Amino acid sequence: MSSPSPLSASPRSASVAPEARNDLPASAPSPAPAREWPIAILGVSFDPMTLAGAVDRVAAMIAAQRPHYVVTPNVDFLVQAQHDAELHQILTQADLVLCDGKPLVWASQWLGNALPGRVAGSDLVPVLLQRATERGWKIFLLGGAAGVGAEAAQRMAAAHPSLPEVAYHSPPHRPLAEMNHAEIIARVRAAKPDIVLVCFGCPKQEKWIFRHYRTVEVPVMIGAGGTVDFLAGRLKRAPRWMRRTGTECVFRLGQEPRRLFKRYAGDLVQFVPALLQQLWHLPARNAKKDPRYSTPSSTPRAYGLKVQTAGWLHRDVLQSAPLFWAHALEQPGHCLIDLAGVQSIDSTGLAFLAHWQRRLAQVQRNLILFRPSAAVRSALERMRLTEQFVITDGTSPGPRAAPVSTDRGAKPKPNGGR
Repeated sequence: MSSPSPLSASPRSASVAPEARNDLPASAPSPAPAREWPIAILGVSFDPMTLAGAVDRVAAMIAAQRPHYVVTPNVDFLVQAQHDAELHQILTQADLVLCDGKPLVWASQWLGNALPGRVAGSDLVPVLLQRATERGWKIFLLGGAAGVGAEAAQRMAAAHPSLPEVAYHSPPHRPLAEMNHAEIIARVRAAKPDIVLVCFGCPKQEKWIFRHYRTVEVPVMIGAGGTVDFLAGRLKRAPRWMRRTGTECVFRLGQEPRRLFKRYAGDLVQFVPALLQQLWHLPARNAKKDPRYSTPSSTPRAYGLKVQTAGWLHRDVLQSAPLFWAHALEQPGHCLIDLAGVQSIDSTGLAFLAHWQRRLAQVQRNLILFRPSAAVRSALERMRLTEQFVITDGTSPGPRAAPVSTDRGAKPKPNGGR
């Protein structure tokens, strides 16, 4: 009996099924920056984004008018995701993953691919409010203690008189399974916002967003945590110098010692050993001075594209052929990448594969890992990314695509003429 084709597999982004998730019409995935590469830290792939770049990405999501969600993981998120498979998968599949914390920026440097900087939700939201004033975007605040949403909305209106009226809702504090989801969804949909700031705290807000963001049909939902308390004036931000130097946690600890001391201590004793294990098992940039470059190649196939690469799949090797990889990312069909000859993969290579799969899943396609080497399999398992991909050791599916016509008047056939 023949085994099913890997092309028939459901997109990996559907492996944690949101409630009432609907298929969306396929569209071309957005292109990735050619010279900036994501980085995987404890199995979560971070986008290499500045604050300005993140705001522009959110603007593009709103313009696209289809549902997206944004997460801003800090160390605590990653520690929780080590023991919560659903949270880990949600973070991996987010449309935009921003680094909220100087320790993660330092970790990316140690792993050989420094993130541009920290983009905390509490920094992102004020800039989004300014852009919302200019563009007429509507904001919805979801979460926070009773009365906090109203206070935040009033302060936002006072600071931004031209901002469209901010809607808000603070549901009773209950476990996720006991919340009145239908009522919350109805309130949000009635307001027709462009951005929803969900402030339930991690992991509750991320799980709520993922289970409902397609049903709510809002262009952008952002897990904003305690940002609503900052907006309402209930909590103060740390001085800028503390944010720049990575000591904001000390300021926060002074504000909420009972709540945060145990969390910070627990995060420290779990994050540091886990990061050291990643540094030990996955090569960092310049760990060796003789990187094994191999020129990648691609072949059009009926299902999309087949890519062949070998040697090392490291940041420096990816950077040696940025246009090739950018072109591969932009193709809208399935993609099969032959990894049999890959002898070593680093945290950037893993993140790049995860981002590639995420982009294809947005258009109901898959990145198929074909004959991954022992080094690739080991790295995927250590970062708990195996379930994010379709992996096959069988025969490469599909014939070559028909040659592209040179007749400018000819209409191209979709999916290689299939």
